[in-house]
Formats: sequence, C-alpha cells, structure tokens
Amino acid sequence: MPFFQPSYIRLYETGELSKRIDTLNRMLEDCRLCPRDCRVNRIQGEKGVCRVGALPTVSSFHSHFGEEKPLVGHYGSGTIFLTYCNLKCLFCQNYDISHLGEGKEVSVEELGAMMVSLMRQGCHNINFVTSTHQTAQIVSALPYAIENGLEIPLVYNCGGYESVETIRLLDGIFDIYMPDFKYGNNAAAKELSAAPDYVETAKVAIKEMHRQVGDLKMDKKRGIAERGLLVRHLVLPDGLAGTREVIRFIAKEISKNTYVNIMDQYRPCYNAFERPPMDRRITGEEFEEAVRIAREEGLVRLDGFVQPEPKY
Repeated sequence: MPFFQPSYIRLYETGELSKRIDTLNRMLEDCRLCPRDCRVNRIQGEKGVCRVGALPTVSSFHSHFGEEKPLVGHYGSGTIFLTYCNLKCLFCQNYDISHLGEGKEVSVEELGAMMVSLMRQGCHNINFVTSTHQTAQIVSALPYAIENGLEIPLVYNCGGYESVETIRLLDGIFDIYMPDFKYGNNAAAKELSAAPDYVETAKVAIKEMHRQVGDLKMDKKRGIAERGLLVRHLVLPDGLAGTREVIRFIAKEISKNTYVNIMDQYRPCYNAFERPPMDRRITGEEFEEAVRIAREEGLVRLDGFVQPEPKY
C-alpha cells in the first residue's frame, strides 16, 4: 500500500478527471494551454510556438537521481523528458530536446505505460520535465496509468511561463508543482527567453500553484516529498536573473517556508556564446550573493543548506 494517496485517484473515481480531460483537449483545438495563446488547432495537426501537435512527444524516460533530494530519495524520481518547450531560452542546457526536437511521438496509452513502468522500478514520483505545452496529453494518459496501478505523486516540472487558466484545471491532479522562476525583470526575459510578460505571468501562476498544494510536505520517515510547491531559480551572470526581485516575491507573496533551490550550475550552451555575459559560467561570488539575498529576505528552506524545521 502507498504511504500517501495522490489526489488524482479521487478525481478519477468521481469522474471529474474525465471532465478535465475533455476541457483540456478542447483547448487544443484553439490552443491556449500556455501564455503564447497561439490559437492553432493542434488536434488537426497545426503547430504553434511549441511545435507539438495532438500526440505526446517524448525524448526519454528513466529513474533520475539528479533532481532535488526530496524527489530523489533512494530510488530516484521517475522522469519523463518531454520534447520541445514554450520558452525560447537562448542558453537552454537541454537544447537538443527543447529546441532541436529530440524525441518521438507516442500514444497516450504509451505515455501512461511509461508512468507505470517507472513506478514499478521503485521511483517515488512521476516527474514530467517541461510539462506546460503537453499538459492535455499528460492528463489524457492518466486513466490508463491509474487503471494499471499508478499510485505515486505527479510532479509538474515547468519553466514558470504558465497560463493560470490551465493551472486551475490541474487542481487535484498534480500533487507537486516544481516551476522555475527564471527572471525578476521582463527585459531579461524578453531578450533571453522571448517571453516579454514572463514576470507577471509567472507570479500569478506560482500563486495559484501554492494555493492548490501549499508548502512542500514530506513523509519524514523516508524524506520523500508528497505534496506542495518547490521553486527553482537559476543564478545567471551579472545578476541577469533578477534574483533579489524573485526571492522577495517568494518570501513576501508566497511563503517564507517555500522550498527553494537556488541553482549554481549555469554554463553557456546553445546560443549563449553569442550574448555576453551569458558566454561564461557564474562565479562563486555571484552564487554566494544569491544565497545571501535569500537569507536576507527570510527564506528558511534552501535546497542543499541546513535549515530550521518549517512551521506548517
């Protein structure tokens, strides 16, 4: 028996999941799943900014040990890397998947079978990497997976550029939200990710995610995340990520108990070499400054650092 029953099982049993699937698939006919609002008919094979049609498109799936500790545990996070993206980050470290389209179309049944396979390997959760533009396909695959025994949490792993309309439809489906909050100013978001309205869009979406699932909660015996919000922020050279603004928003408008991973692994990839200072790694001082900012703003759960026990 599972230690924790994911909320999507109840939605399946009541028939609500089927209604959400119908709504999300209708949105594909005039696609507004994400803030790009392309209005193409993906059901008929038309493609917008994300370049994905009606079917799920998957690069790979496997047990992954490079995610945050609360997701990885002893047996790994069951990661499904979805092809393409609704952001156009010129520095993307997975550009072969997000920009070049490495992967293949699969059926929703095959996607459901991937989830079940990962669970049977012992993975603690199913982690959909770059889920935004394939939300309808993921949810459509759930009934098949549930009927074949799926009973572990689902992780919505995204770039933070989300439609709040879509996120509201996911209430009770995803137990764990893991958005990036990439930028604290729209000038950088426009230049580096072609998303001129990123800041306000991410703020509204992350607020809704937190409303649904709250602060990250874990099975303390196993140290495994069961439900809640986990935010990632990648430090960029010369402060281009606007770390102070990002952290201040999280601390003041979400929760000081938000589990935040301030990431130091930036390295120039894809087209970053053509845009100084993105053509260099960050320095140790730049990362230390970001961590100092987080502590100054009052965050108490920073990934990789010893923190006080959160007060729920």
